[in-house]
Amino acid sequence: MSQELVPSGPKLEPMPNGLVNYGVTGNGIAVIELASDSAGKPLGAGAQGPNTYTHEMMRDLDEAILRARFDDDVHVIVLTGHGEKFFSAGASIQMLNQVTPKFKYFFCLHANETLSRLEQTPKLVVAALNGHAVGGGLEIAMAADLRIARKNAGKTGLPEVNLGVLAGTGGTQRLARIVGKGKAIEMMVTGNNISFEDAKELGIVNEIFEGDADTFRRDVLDWAGQFCPPNKAAMATGHIKRAVQSGTEVPLEYGLAIERELQAKLFASHDAKEGIAAYVDKRVADFSGN
Repeated sequence: MSQELVPSGPKLEPMPNGLVNYGVTGNGIAVIELASDSAGKPLGAGAQGPNTYTHEMMRDLDEAILRARFDDDVHVIVLTGHGEKFFSAGASIQMLNQVTPKFKYFFCLHANETLSRLEQTPKLVVAALNGHAVGGGLEIAMAADLRIARKNAGKTGLPEVNLGVLAGTGGTQRLARIVGKGKAIEMMVTGNNISFEDAKELGIVNEIFEGDADTFRRDVLDWAGQFCPPNKAAMATGHIKRAVQSGTEVPLEYGLAIERELQAKLFASHDAKEGIAAYVDKRVADFSGN
């Protein structure tokens, strides 16, 4: 990678249920790592799981998102999976086979709320697809703003139709918004998974990085560092995200109003003053994130 911004990843600590690990780099990147076995239980020492999610994992993920949101020293969030085989294989089928339809409904509702919280947090979110991202795994990734995949590391798709259900954690809605209605319906009714390269052609994946799992993680952190101060005005990055995420879901005149309000906040920021002054002075801006 061209930028040398992150010498190493942060030390990750488990969230309360032990299903999500969390840490923050020195330059302000919060790393959220999904880590579970096929039953959605914590991984044993040295184990690599499909990182399937349960209600307990979603509660861990929810708490990690809130922790990153409220931390003024966090400017970018990187979401990834433990190990080198899976980003996430989606919801634990073992769990779904054991719970009641009512529980499944509230499980989906809470997952919707959690991913909406991720999507609406005014900080750039990057999903680092270190391995397969299928079913609910892709649904989680689509709630991120940008998706970076590891070359030849896995496939992605929404194959829930093969279980007699649909992608119920935002998949039908977010995929259609990314690839269009026709292609989204085709992908979901066939249930076929596609390569990361094909996903990039469709706009599901933004970039593909080469390398093993460790190199991939370092490169993603390095790449994400470009959006942290002093390189970039993180507040502007977050407000661009908010303008797009919220503004495109309302009529144009309301979207323009959202844009104006966010711009007004940016004009009053330290970084806007610094960016404009640096341009006039013909120097590199030194952004602080405020």
